Amino acid sequence: MGIRIARYVHAGTTHWGVIQNDAVLPIDGAFDSLAALLSAGKENVLSKLNSAQALPLESIRFVSPVTQPARIVCQGANYAHHRAEAGLKPARAPFNLIFTKPDSALSGAQDHIQLPSHVKLLDYEIELGLVMKTKINGPVQVTKENLHEFVAGILITNDVSARDIQFVEGQWYKGKSYRTFCPAGPYLYLLDPEEVHHIHNLDLKLWVNGELRQSANTDQLLYKPEETIEELSRMMDFDPGDLLLTGTPGGVALKLTGEQLEQLTNPFLSGDQKLALVLESQAENKSYLKNGDIVRCEIKSPDGRIDLGFQENRVVLA
Repeated sequence: MGIRIARYVHAGTTHWGVIQNDAVLPIDGAFDSLAALLSAGKENVLSKLNSAQALPLESIRFVSPVTQPARIVCQGANYAHHRAEAGLKPARAPFNLIFTKPDSALSGAQDHIQLPSHVKLLDYEIELGLVMKTKINGPVQVTKENLHEFVAGILITNDVSARDIQFVEGQWYKGKSYRTFCPAGPYLYLLDPEEVHHIHNLDLKLWVNGELRQSANTDQLLYKPEETIEELSRMMDFDPGDLLLTGTPGGVALKLTGEQLEQLTNPFLSGDQKLALVLESQAENKSYLKNGDIVRCEIKSPDGRIDLGFQENRVVLA
């Protein structure tokens, strides 16, 4: 059975702990990063639990279990429904769309999402996050059967996105990289090897102000984790504690037709023309996030065996 690793603040100090029932049990000893904790191993971590100092969950504040420094690599347009609503053909693309976010975008499951004053179209994207287990510095072969050798655990992530920046400037990195644009947690579920298959059958749900916006299952992923990690290993390194976001399903605020997407990607249009186009195309769309909105995310297996908890983040003006 896997364990739920939390990083949290109590009495002004940041700690590591393990969630059991409705309490967190502190882990004795100092781990300066998620990588250090992972290298210690599950049994070592469990041997350091301080059950005498158990804290109720309502007395702590969760912070991101993914620590700096960390690579954050993301898959885009990896669910058919999301591809269709973004103006793309819903079929699996001939290539795996990859981009990155900076680790300064990481925030906790209860932290505010900061809305920059110049951003007009703030969007949400629930995604399953995979935390890397081992160092990769060359090509590796990854299958469903050996995926547990490369993935340490899973957690909820939200790939918050400024669509007007993303499409007007044509820069996904800028549109998705503001501080607080990657809530992660509340905790990291460290998988036992026999549990890794659950990665391919997890329900994702996201609500805004109590309204269900996104609902899907990871069995709908177009490019699977094993083939993605294998592909990435041919071009880049990974270290323990790095994060892979696997893509968001349909239901985001963004809605584009194929014609609108083609216009927005026209290299001969100026930035001002693209801004006018994207604002006009989304003018009647009331789904974008506003100051005061509450975004809730949950991921769990249909049988309830694995439950990654929930995020609940309020949108506030930066």
